[in-house]
Amino acid sequence: MIRFSKFHKMCFLISSFVIIPGVISLLIFGLRPSIDFTGGTLIEISFSSGTKNSIESSAQTVSFPLVSIQQSAETFIIRAKPEGGQKVQELLDNLRQTSGGSVELLRDETVGPILGRELLMKALIAAVFAVVCILLYVAYAFKNVLYGVSAIIALLHDLLVTLGIFSLLGVMRSVEVDTLFITALLTTMSFSVHDTIVVFDRIREMTKRGSHETIDDIADIAVTQTMARSLANSVTIIIMLTTLVLLGGETIRWFAVALLIGTISGTYSSPFVAVPMFLLLKKRAKK
Repeated sequence: MIRFSKFHKMCFLISSFVIIPGVISLLIFGLRPSIDFTGGTLIEISFSSGTKNSIESSAQTVSFPLVSIQQSAETFIIRAKPEGGQKVQELLDNLRQTSGGSVELLRDETVGPILGRELLMKALIAAVFAVVCILLYVAYAFKNVLYGVSAIIALLHDLLVTLGIFSLLGVMRSVEVDTLFITALLTTMSFSVHDTIVVFDRIREMTKRGSHETIDDIADIAVTQTMARSLANSVTIIIMLTTLVLLGGETIRWFAVALLIGTISGTYSSPFVAVPMFLLLKKRAKK
């Protein structure tokens, strides 16, 4: 048995060092929303002989309302204001004339601002609904609301880690969040609670046996017994997601990054946030 309970304060300190910079960034800068939420036009082109400067020059020539350009090898993802959808063909024609190279349109999407706001509201409602359902389910399944509250605190920890890091990435790398990011957040919530329930179930099982150990000892035994299983499960997911980040296309890269951050945070939070928080709440409840 490893005495994990002795390092609770250190675990909370580590979490604070990761979360606080991200929360500060969220409060000051927030997240950088994509056209999925703000409305606008997104096109992806294959441009063998092009550069960002040449695209910016062509956009200025045809009055294309350019917002941002992302480059990945010979592929460019161009974002524009909603009215840019009518000028896509003019931009492509100008690029072909000025560069003399081949320009191929790979993707063309336009989202109106009303649809963007609707997507944002639905995403927020889905997240809140999921949190409430998880709290009620865990509290009912374990017949103790402290399990549910501790699981939700660990879940919020993972969400803050992911949101904070993407806020910092938005400032430093102009990374935008879209509907795939919301999918990654909901998946992270599911993974976080799934891993936490495994530890909590072991604690509940040992408590029901009428074990003579203290609650701290029971928690340490439960974490020790489930650690190998949790790490084996998480490492396989991390390897797959790392492969997607390195070899996946630009379209899903940041989605895979969000899942990777959530998986690592969820693996850490189950034994080192949820369990310490449960012990703390249980001791206060006794007092």
